[in-house]
Amino acid sequence: MYGVVENNIQRELQLLLMKNLGSSAVPGVLVALILYLTLKNPGNETGLAIWLIAVSSSKLFDVYDAKRIIRRGISLEQTATLKIRLILLHAIDGAVWGSLAWLSLPASTSAGSVLILAVLAGIAANSMSILSPVLPVFAAFVACELGSIVYTVISLNDPAYWAIGAAVALYVVTLLGQAYNSSRTVRNSIQLRFDNLDLIRQLSTASEKAAKALASAERANAEKSRFLAAASHDLRQPIHAQGLFLEVLQTTDLSRHQRELVHSISLATTATTEMLNTLLDYSRIEAGVIEAQPKAFRLQSLLSKIENELAPLANNKGLLYRSPETHYVVYSDPALVELILRNLVSNAIRYTHHGGVVILCRKRQSRLSLEIWDSGIGIPSSQFENIFSEFQQLGNSERDRQKGLGLGLAIVRKMVNLLGLELQLASRPGRGSVFKLSLPLTQIAVLADDISTVAQKIQLLHAHILVIDDDAIVRQAMAQLLTEWGCDCDLAESEEESLALACQRQPDLIISDYRLRDHCKGTDVIRAIRNACNAEIPAILVTGDTAPVRLREATASGLPLMHKPVSPSLLYAELSASLERNKQVTIIRHG
Repeated sequence: MYGVVENNIQRELQLLLMKNLGSSAVPGVLVALILYLTLKNPGNETGLAIWLIAVSSSKLFDVYDAKRIIRRGISLEQTATLKIRLILLHAIDGAVWGSLAWLSLPASTSAGSVLILAVLAGIAANSMSILSPVLPVFAAFVACELGSIVYTVISLNDPAYWAIGAAVALYVVTLLGQAYNSSRTVRNSIQLRFDNLDLIRQLSTASEKAAKALASAERANAEKSRFLAAASHDLRQPIHAQGLFLEVLQTTDLSRHQRELVHSISLATTATTEMLNTLLDYSRIEAGVIEAQPKAFRLQSLLSKIENELAPLANNKGLLYRSPETHYVVYSDPALVELILRNLVSNAIRYTHHGGVVILCRKRQSRLSLEIWDSGIGIPSSQFENIFSEFQQLGNSERDRQKGLGLGLAIVRKMVNLLGLELQLASRPGRGSVFKLSLPLTQIAVLADDISTVAQKIQLLHAHILVIDDDAIVRQAMAQLLTEWGCDCDLAESEEESLALACQRQPDLIISDYRLRDHCKGTDVIRAIRNACNAEIPAILVTGDTAPVRLREATASGLPLMHKPVSPSLLYAELSASLERNKQVTIIRHG
């Protein structure tokens, strides 16, 4: 098989060489004619004439012979014979060109000698581009042509020409090096074309098998998922009991050797439990029972939880672990984001042996880039896609159970797709990796997760509040929180709706977003309500703007200003203070 492929490549190289010959025939004859006319004198005219006829005949015969062979075609069995034929023909061509130095150099002037050497060097360089596809052919040509020059200058026994001979020899070596590189490039190009044709044939053959294999793979995948779910369930019971027994055993009086054994068993049990948890997560995903439940949540609580759980693992390996203090609020499913982050951080720690793991948060317009950096073993770019497949692990050919099952990144990809997020990977082998998870930022004023915490510390306010915001989610979240604080609420999204509600029932306090739809400002709406009710109703402005101009405008209104996301405790404190101030003003007025 190898011989057939090599013969095919040789045939293509020989065809390329012979097709190139036609472009050099006429220029070569013209150059020889110009040299004859320039160098002839009564002493060498006959010899130069014979040389001109020989060069022209050699060139024209080479072209004729090449066209004849191309028309006839080249069989694979003829490539070796044709190669020898081409070597002989172009060796003769090179010797004929080189004989010009033997005929003319001894009697030439300095200018004539320079002309001869320059032309012959140019002929050699031109031949390289034509003959280099079959390197031995060019080697034969240049050896005979420039070899004649070297022989002639040495035979002149003139030290001035010896330097020329040495320079020509170096020139030959240089040309051969360039010809080698050119030959390799052409050969690789032809090899690639054959490889592509072979690949097309293989793909055509494999496509039929792939169609049959697809149905079989789908069945196998479904069976695998059912098996994993069953295995996870059935194995959990004895592992759970084993863990309890080990905990009891550790409290008994054990010798040092026994404690070492129990510790080793505990490590194995922990690794097994982690594998089962991974299997459970994977089974739930495959079963389609996981549904995303997105909501606004503070990322810091999740980062703190991951740090509390996984930082000790990093510390035990002597690794640095750092995660930021962040105030960002994102909108997604916190449980699934936690699952993604836990798998990414666990992997980073598992495959990092020196340095550390760092988590960063970078704001990118309306999104947050949550980045997990490590200085671990890194991932080759050719493996970027494979590592997200089930049961794929780098550097774990021995299937070390401490390195998990190879499902972590498969779970990560499925969770990212379920949440509609984007995950990017960059890595350099031996330097480390970074995974970047893009999360949507939110400007929801108050987080529902904070409600219960604040509610435990409050006294009911018993006030009627008008909430103005053009975001329905914000209005509902605010209403839910205020209801927990003993308030009843009216909700409005525009100035018109706000005025209508305020005229029906005057609020005790107004909470308004600063920037509403249609370029309307909360300060203008509050002013309009106060005018309509003819009352100085207390109000609080809430804004998500960070532009200096907007902040200055809001501050200049003289109203209490709070920034999204608002801390429930701060909001409660401001509400209480505003209502209390209003009560005191009312008492003074009626007093």
